[in-house]
Amino acid sequence: MPCLNISTNVSLDGVDTSSILAEATKNVAKIIGKPESYVMIVLKGSVPIAFGGNEQPAAYGELVSIGGLNPDTNKKLSAAISNILETKLSVPKSRFFLKFYDTKGSNFGWNGSTF
Repeated sequence: MPCLNISTNVSLDGVDTSSILAEATKNVAKIIGKPESYVMIVLKGSVPIAFGGNEQPAAYGELVSIGGLNPDTNKKLSAAISNILETKLSVPKSRFFLKFYDTKGSNFGWNGSTF
């Protein structure tokens, strides 16, 4: 049940968000080793963000997963997601932070209960 939540100051008007969501889903599932059907991606645009004192294109993301995260996996995820943002939204890799949370199933609600 990995969930990737991305906020960016880039406007998503006219952007093919479906391709971003699909590519992010595929990468997260593959790298973590979970089925795509378990992956959720949330993409929010036009969020006021200043990075380094300016408002040039930037993004912040948080990825929560029940297991599957470790330093090597996190590095691969960071590379894959930053590449998507750079290619699809022109957010430079140097203007994107991604925070990782590895949690227990009892800390994540789903289907009216927890995992």
